[in-house]
Amino acid sequence: MRIPLAAIGLLLAASACSSEPEQTSVRNDAEQIAATLEAKADNLEALADSTANADAAAMLEGAADNVETQADNVRDAAETR
Repeated sequence: MRIPLAAIGLLLAASACSSEPEQTSVRNDAEQIAATLEAKADNLEALADSTANADAAAMLEGAADNVETQADNVRDAAETR
């Protein structure tokens, strides 16, 4: 998952600015990134639900959980700046 980690880095760099409009922009960008990640997690969960192989379903559920955690991390990174 290189994109979410890169997104967090960009958010941290961009959020170092001190003006309120820039902070609002960073938060909005973070929310869009997090929403995209959550949609991907939902897709992984739906795929897991429709997969007959229990091992594959468990792997997909784990991946979905990881993506949801990354969405939370993006939001947290934006809020701490």
